[in-house]
Amino acid sequence: MKKTRTVAPRWVDAAAIQHTIPAIDRMMSVLSALEEQQDGASITALTAALALPRSTVYRILNTLEAHDVVQRHGTGSYRLGPRLRTLASRVPSDPVQLDLIALAQPFLDKVAITAGHSVKLSVLDGEGVLVLAAAQGRRPYALGVTPGQRMPINAGAAGKLLFAFEPPERQAEWLSRPLAAFTSRTLTDPKRLKAEATRIRRQGWAQDRGESAPSIYAYAAPIRDRDGRVLAALSIPFLHGTESEHAEDIRVTVISLANEISTALPG
Repeated sequence: MKKTRTVAPRWVDAAAIQHTIPAIDRMMSVLSALEEQQDGASITALTAALALPRSTVYRILNTLEAHDVVQRHGTGSYRLGPRLRTLASRVPSDPVQLDLIALAQPFLDKVAITAGHSVKLSVLDGEGVLVLAAAQGRRPYALGVTPGQRMPINAGAAGKLLFAFEPPERQAEWLSRPLAAFTSRTLTDPKRLKAEATRIRRQGWAQDRGESAPSIYAYAAPIRDRDGRVLAALSIPFLHGTESEHAEDIRVTVISLANEISTALPG
């Protein structure tokens, strides 16, 4: 195993090194070294390659292993762990998505503060619905929302809305996959889901009535570019029963907020 500089991983800007934290620099050096060793590397090999004390490398690996960032195998070697795959899957690679997050986040934050509702911005990717951005509401019963959350296309307002505005060939691809049931109200029949999609396109918004969890309802509306193409779904989930009296206000807020974000998008 060749020796690796321990100052910082190779992709770090040298001009910024003076502002970094040495312990994290060393951790990233270990990860960078493991990145180059698909078959794994032992503590001895890493110590020699990085010119770090064995005790330091051991503590770093022990900490990373506790977080599933690295895995130790029976041979005593270490490899990159599954937690990195999870983290990587939640990083938007599309510049358009990154721009959309930056533009939409202030709108989401404002509604979370002023109206108290939790708000989500979601898109479709190859696996299903992905929450790109979110803002946690301040109301007592506001539901927890987190970027990186995943939802199915057939259970939830955002998923159904995004499916509804997919081209027919893409809809056919989604419907060729199993449609899992989460509650008695989940749409698992492709014909019913297509009928729901037609209704959503006609009315311009979607509703979830306990399809992913019995007590969780939601509304969603599309965020469109200047050409009218749907880029994302804006949704507000809420607890049925505790927030039912505010359901119409939530629906209006969702539609209004989605329109505001759409209007703010550059041409």
